Amino acid sequence: MHPLVLSLALLGLSMCAAEPDGFGPADRVWQLTSLDGTAFTARATLSFPEDGQIAGEAPCNRYSGVMTTPYPWFDAGQVVSTRRACPELAAEQQFLSALSTMHSAERDGDVLILRAPAGREMRFTAGD
Repeated sequence: MHPLVLSLALLGLSMCAAEPDGFGPADRVWQLTSLDGTAFTARATLSFPEDGQIAGEAPCNRYSGVMTTPYPWFDAGQVVSTRRACPELAAEQQFLSALSTMHSAERDGDVLILRAPAGREMRFTAGD
């Protein structure tokens, strides 16, 4: 195989690997901005560090889990988190509960929207 063709093929593979499951670059952190149409003022993040994995920070604790379906579907299974207490535990519960109900994803540049069949929606923007 010609070295230029091989180089382009490898570059293409590396570009594919940089966007696990279609959610953007593996190092991108998504910040929750609204939940069910209401501004979410506590800090909650979502990232996709590798294919089949999610991770982030809920308002009080770090969490991680597995993705059991490929993009554009969303199914966060086996989510585990640390167990620290803080004044925002109610917001954390609201975030993690909503995350567990989401079934589809739509990405438009720096916006990621997760949706559930019952009309629930989580809107994220890409962090810096």
